[in-house]
Amino acid sequence: MSDASSAARSLRERFSGTTEERLGKALSDVLESPLLSGAIGRAFDAREKAAQAQEVAMGALNIPSAADIERLTRRLRAVSHRLEGIEDGVQRLDRALAPSGVEERLSAIEDKLGTLAEQLGQSPEDSSSAAPPSPPAKPASPGAAAGKRSASAGKRSASGKAKPKKASSAKKASESKKA
Repeated sequence: MSDASSAARSLRERFSGTTEERLGKALSDVLESPLLSGAIGRAFDAREKAAQAQEVAMGALNIPSAADIERLTRRLRAVSHRLEGIEDGVQRLDRALAPSGVEERLSAIEDKLGTLAEQLGQSPEDSSSAAPPSPPAKPASPGAAAGKRSASAGKRSASGKAKPKKASSAKKASESKKA
């Protein structure tokens, strides 16, 4: 029996070795065949033309193709990202321009103006009614104009309404001369 099994095994090895070689050689011959490679090339061309015709037909029926949907998806993502950026900017502006923040800044400006007026020897009410100083010929810097704006903003009360101005001392003197 051992002779029979060893003979069967050697026969199987011989056939399998040659069969694999023969099969490999046959496949390489088929793949190298110009007839087969031309047929595969024509099949791929036909597939490409069919896909183009399908896209044209779907476009004529106003049905979006997969490529159209993919482009639309990308554009929607881009718009979504831009919108999120805008929303973040609006939230930052809301926090910066919150009514309590503006009122706090105005009261701080009023306090600073009050301390400056006291340092100059005037009361805050007198400083608002005094004649404005003559403007310089040329502002020293763009910040000088901003300082004037903040000073005028300081004349407002916490409610945002302008305080009524008191009559200037020059005006009082002219009224007293008339009387």
